[in-house]
Amino acid sequence: MLSQLLWLFGFFALVLVAVFWINRAVQLFDRLIGDGQTALVFLEFSALGLPRLITTVLPIATFAAAVYVTNRLNNESELTVMMSTGSSPWRLARPVAVFGLVSALMMSMLSHVLVPAATEQLSQREIEISRNITSQLLTEGTFLSPAPGVTFYTRAIGEDGVLQDVFLADRRLPEKRVIYTAAEAYLVRNGDDTSLIMVDGLAQQLTISDNRLSTAKFRDFSFDISPLMKTDEQIAPSLQFMRTDALLSDWDGLSASLSTRPGAVAEEVHSRFARSLFCFVTAMIGFATLLVGGYSRFGAWREVVVAFLMLIALDGMRSPLSTPVLDQASLWPILYLPSIIGLALSAGLLWFVSGGRATLHRLRGRAA
Repeated sequence: MLSQLLWLFGFFALVLVAVFWINRAVQLFDRLIGDGQTALVFLEFSALGLPRLITTVLPIATFAAAVYVTNRLNNESELTVMMSTGSSPWRLARPVAVFGLVSALMMSMLSHVLVPAATEQLSQREIEISRNITSQLLTEGTFLSPAPGVTFYTRAIGEDGVLQDVFLADRRLPEKRVIYTAAEAYLVRNGDDTSLIMVDGLAQQLTISDNRLSTAKFRDFSFDISPLMKTDEQIAPSLQFMRTDALLSDWDGLSASLSTRPGAVAEEVHSRFARSLFCFVTAMIGFATLLVGGYSRFGAWREVVVAFLMLIALDGMRSPLSTPVLDQASLWPILYLPSIIGLALSAGLLWFVSGGRATLHRLRGRAA
């Protein structure tokens, strides 16, 4: 039973990740390729976004695997046979509990280590891409402002990388304005420096002090765009970039250094633990709910819907519970309330199947 759960969990996780990734990749591809980035940059951004995407689909895949396996065992009467030979529902729940722990461990690895590291690297790469002047200039038919006081336009870009009909306005110096126009231009790299080589053009300089316009034709002119690039700046520290072990203590000091509230630190670290525990809850609720329904010729769709609605209700509690924690860090235990309620429901359903149904019938008989 455990092997079936793990195999189907992998299948559902792969399918869901593929569906969610395709939906996100279309937008990402259009944005990056439209900005002149290469396919390697697109693949890098996709890979860095996968850990957070997997945390979204992991509870869904866990629930789907538990429901599918339990329903199949019900339809094939295997659960009925095992219970008739003396296996209690608590005994049958052991492989599901182990499966839930495996899913929770995967979520823990993602939430505590991989997602913070990938998020930090993704933010750093986004800043680097946004400051990449070369890629920003490789957009045809649009007036661009790669830096304050600089405007650039090119009518078309040839297959050989030649920029056609170039316009460049430089207003960075308050005492003068310079406009360059050229029939062609090239982007040339020299180590860490990048230059725009313009060919067959005209330079117009307006001196603000005496309002004098000077013009000069040139056959070729080099404009250094390296000062426009600022790649030495780093992203600001954030709670999302920090591993869990760095968030477990000194919330006041962390909040002061990061210019946030202690409640934000408490909410971030404990939501990671609560997210992992919720994966275990999804597996147990899926199994226990279908076990209550038992075998039916009409299928177990009602039990599946009930279990799904229970999970939606529990998951919907997490966002409202985060607000009080943000205001007061000492309220962090309430973040585990959805998981605790889910575990209590699962235990109650297993008790009902293992003998609670008969106990309730006897109590009703005595009351009658």
